[in-house]
Amino acid sequence: MQHYKNFKPEDFASDASFRRWVLEGNDYDTIFWENWIDNNPDKSEDVENGKNVLLSITNAFNQISEDEIEEELGKLEFKLDEKDEVQSKLRSLFNPKRFFYAAASIAMLLGGFWWFSPHKGSAEYGNDIFQTLATKIIKSDLIEQENHSGHQIAITLTDGSTVILQNESKISYPKTFAKEKREVYLEGEAFFEIAKDPRKPFYVFANDLVTKVLGTSFLVQSDKTTNKVKVVVKTGRVSVFERTAENLNKQQAQTQLEGLVLTPNQQVVFDEVDKRMLRSTVEKPEILGLPIQKNLFEFNHTPIGEVFAKLEESYGLKVVFDKDVMKECYLTASLSDEPLFEKLLLICKTIDARYEVIDAQIIIYSKGCI
Repeated sequence: MQHYKNFKPEDFASDASFRRWVLEGNDYDTIFWENWIDNNPDKSEDVENGKNVLLSITNAFNQISEDEIEEELGKLEFKLDEKDEVQSKLRSLFNPKRFFYAAASIAMLLGGFWWFSPHKGSAEYGNDIFQTLATKIIKSDLIEQENHSGHQIAITLTDGSTVILQNESKISYPKTFAKEKREVYLEGEAFFEIAKDPRKPFYVFANDLVTKVLGTSFLVQSDKTTNKVKVVVKTGRVSVFERTAENLNKQQAQTQLEGLVLTPNQQVVFDEVDKRMLRSTVEKPEILGLPIQKNLFEFNHTPIGEVFAKLEESYGLKVVFDKDVMKECYLTASLSDEPLFEKLLLICKTIDARYEVIDAQIIIYSKGCI
């Protein structure tokens, strides 16, 4: 079987003997493939990837009814009806003998061989293949709006949420949201004001970062040139997580926010190359939308603990300090239009202290007051 030397992962996954070995443990095929791998060690990575392709598709489709598969593929065929080859392969999905060949072919025609990444572990590798394929199929029935107007445009979604889409950006969303969740896909930059619905979380997919909210306002920026995604929270709370099958399953199994949670005046930058998230405060924290009487910063021999509590309430940022060390510190000052960090500089100068911003928290260092 010399032709196996030229096989790629999707070719292995579509081969009948290979499938019997991986899925059924057939004795004859097991002996053959173990012997073939020993004689062709240079193909071991392709063989392993082929197994992952096969198992991920098998596990995923085992959880979906035939009617659901037919419905989704019908939508995809409608979108791609000008491609005879794709139509042919879609129809062949319902022939069990050609199922995996057709699945791999559709994946190839839709998006190229996106799953072949040497940086992924085997478990993540298998999950991401089907997640990407499923996303492609689901997105075939979405409304897409691109903004090339030179200025921002406002889009109102069916749930009452508003999206301010920036120039040279694109958003995709369904005509009607699902019963249990709301999902949109963003390329570029947009500001979201989400209608509150605790029973139906709202998800924004931007490259490899997912933002989950119940009802709040925030900014999402995705930049393909730098491979970074930024989320900035204005009001409410959001959670962010890397887009993997495991994370999606965990987050969609519950409505509450978990993981890396951001509050107003906090932001996160996700580096898609090294998979790191860096949380910080925004460059210019803004006062929250509190009643005007609560935005007054008039202090007359006020205990420093009350001063910091006032800042926390007004800006939504945590101020960490040693209450015992600073129990004799008081502040008399009138602060109004200064930005937050200028307020902090004035306060620290008055009480002989200093501050740092670490992990979106304000840390106060002081030796106490006499």
